Amino acid sequence: MRERLQKRLKFMNENLSILTIRQILEMFFRRMVLSYFSLYILAVGGDKAQIGLISSLLPLAGLIMFPLAGSLTDLTGRVRLIALGGYLSALTMLLYIFAPSWEWIALGALLQGFMVFQFPPTSAILADSINPENRGVGIATMNTLAYALAIFSPYIAGIILELYGINLGMRLLYTLYVSSLVISATLVLKYLRETIAIEKTDTKLNLLSILKEAYAGIPELIRYTPRSIKALGLLVGMGFITNGITSPFWVVYVTEEIGLSNIDWGLILLFESIFKTILTIPCGMIADRYSRTKTLFAAVFFSLASLPSLILAKTFIQVLLVRLGVGLAGALFIPSCTALMADYIPRDLRGRVMAAIGRGSLLVGATGGGTGGPGMGYIFTIPVIFASVIGGLLYSLNPIYPWLCILGATIIQLISIILFIRDPKKAER
Repeated sequence: MRERLQKRLKFMNENLSILTIRQILEMFFRRMVLSYFSLYILAVGGDKAQIGLISSLLPLAGLIMFPLAGSLTDLTGRVRLIALGGYLSALTMLLYIFAPSWEWIALGALLQGFMVFQFPPTSAILADSINPENRGVGIATMNTLAYALAIFSPYIAGIILELYGINLGMRLLYTLYVSSLVISATLVLKYLRETIAIEKTDTKLNLLSILKEAYAGIPELIRYTPRSIKALGLLVGMGFITNGITSPFWVVYVTEEIGLSNIDWGLILLFESIFKTILTIPCGMIADRYSRTKTLFAAVFFSLASLPSLILAKTFIQVLLVRLGVGLAGALFIPSCTALMADYIPRDLRGRVMAAIGRGSLLVGATGGGTGGPGMGYIFTIPVIFASVIGGLLYSLNPIYPWLCILGATIIQLISIILFIRDPKKAER
């Protein structure tokens, strides 16, 4: 039994172990704050439209930082950029802790957006550190371990908010999150190993030139990128757009429209996390053994069946069933789509290509903070910004409108898989 387990986990090298520990630490506390982020904005004087506005600020800086980070990742290495991003994220998060009004949170969101420069190097070093034949199960294992320990995060956060109130409770939760960022960045700096050779050169990096070249090269990038990668980028981009519209309003909808409590919502997310954690590794194994494209199709199909159904839910059990469907979709989506993206993109181009179109990772049905992240490329930044603003306006007009948008976007995703996405004959190393 022990030998079988060791054989199963032979892909867990030192780099993947450190990246997994980092993700465990950050996800545990990030899920605490993001699950109730919108309520914090309301608690310090914001309204529904301002929730959308603040969410739109998060990806704004990605227009500058993603293309720079993509080039820097391939030129200067991965480890230092990842660690620097962690330390600076902790520093800017202090604005959330001491915010006297929603404007401070807006400023914090804007500055947090600049921290996306750590995502392309993280995506690249993750792809580099796993053999192609194990990418699905490797990514699934990493996410499963992180989710397993973060299962109780929203529920614990809900209890803290009930005890201390939204205002003080959220400040306490952000303090814990800042601590986790500092610890994980230190681990990365000390133990993570580079996966590419960095050539020393006397030539100074011209960041403005890199930025111009990145955006000037978008038409050529799109023209020569294989059709399947374009379709994958579109699929993930549509997912981030729908998250931009809806993610800040899940907690608002279930508490104000359905009438559930903060603890009820935390309990639902707890059950979803358990369900998703149990399924993620088996789903990664299915993607590796059978077909990543078919697994991805199943993920989007379950998204279509579950996400828009929230507008029909009236009780705790009905909301729970919706989120369990979302959990199944997420367990299928991340290992299959992330592995497909890594399979298609050559190692020496991963930093730049993944900065542009993303790495294929997406939190299906994100419940706060889903407008950006390591899976989103800078090409989709402006659409997601508009989506976040529109989401706040749509919700103010009618709370069901954002979820009707999900319905249309998910249908487009299904069509893109059917027409354009296929498993590659030979995966890139």
